[in-house]
Amino acid sequence: MRDFFPFFDDSRRVLVATVASLTSFRPAVKFAVSAIIHDFERTSPCVLAKGSPLAKYKKKRARELKHDKFRDTTMLLADRMAERVAGRGRQVLYIILGVVLAAAAGYGIYRWSHKKSEEAEAAMGRAIAIARAEINANPPANSKDPVFSTEEERARRTIEEFRKVEAKYGDPYRSEARLFIARSLLITDHDKGVAELQSLSTGSGETAVLAKFALAQAKESDGKLDEAAGLYSEIAKMNAKLVTPESANLRLAKVYEKQGKNKEAADLLFNMVSAARTAKDKDGKAIPESAASREATQELLKLDPERHKQLPAPPLTDL
Repeated sequence: MRDFFPFFDDSRRVLVATVASLTSFRPAVKFAVSAIIHDFERTSPCVLAKGSPLAKYKKKRARELKHDKFRDTTMLLADRMAERVAGRGRQVLYIILGVVLAAAAGYGIYRWSHKKSEEAEAAMGRAIAIARAEINANPPANSKDPVFSTEEERARRTIEEFRKVEAKYGDPYRSEARLFIARSLLITDHDKGVAELQSLSTGSGETAVLAKFALAQAKESDGKLDEAAGLYSEIAKMNAKLVTPESANLRLAKVYEKQGKNKEAADLLFNMVSAARTAKDKDGKAIPESAASREATQELLKLDPERHKQLPAPPLTDL
């Protein structure tokens, strides 16, 4: 029978019918019948042999039968695949559980990191408030803000608060805390503060730029003008955002004045202000002068009034 009905080879998809022979007394013959053939289409073998009912089949019904066979084939394949994965239900469950746990762990790490960042920012805020606190020999009794009687007292308290941040939190908070500590050490232990700034300035990023600028200021205050000039010059070439080339060049010009290099200072100030006043944005519009450029204009006026007269007119945005 498989030779005659190779398609219906699955016991789940095959109905077995028993029909008695009409032309002989032989036992009933068993043959496979598709579950998709309607009852009125199921007839005896002898009638089918005559072929007259089959001749009346329409093309539409033939297409339906073809479609039904395709559906049966698809269902058979689906069932076989289901059998193959039936024993893997627990494995699939473990995989799904693993994905859920990984997602939960990722969310937990994110929440923990966010919470730590908020804590670090709050701690930095408290420490900065102390670093900027008022110095008053007679602080008001009911003041809500921290007030210190001397600069050294404030510096010591500042170091204490930033040490807590340095010990508890990672970068960028740790590096920023070290910068504040180094600046405060310039008051309580000057040499140690300079060494700390020197160490921080060799790194990269914004903290290193700020440390280098603070180190240059410390060298300038110590009278080490050549070293200060070299540091300011390096910063000007870095084209940083926090310490702009204009800010660095303004300090460099003042160092030149202290060294008696008035011509070098005047040239630097003139070039700096001229560039600022003639600068344009991408749309060709004049860019307003920065605070450093305006201060450089006043510095040039004091140093060399004749050169000051040669400066280009300020941009219209500043008039």
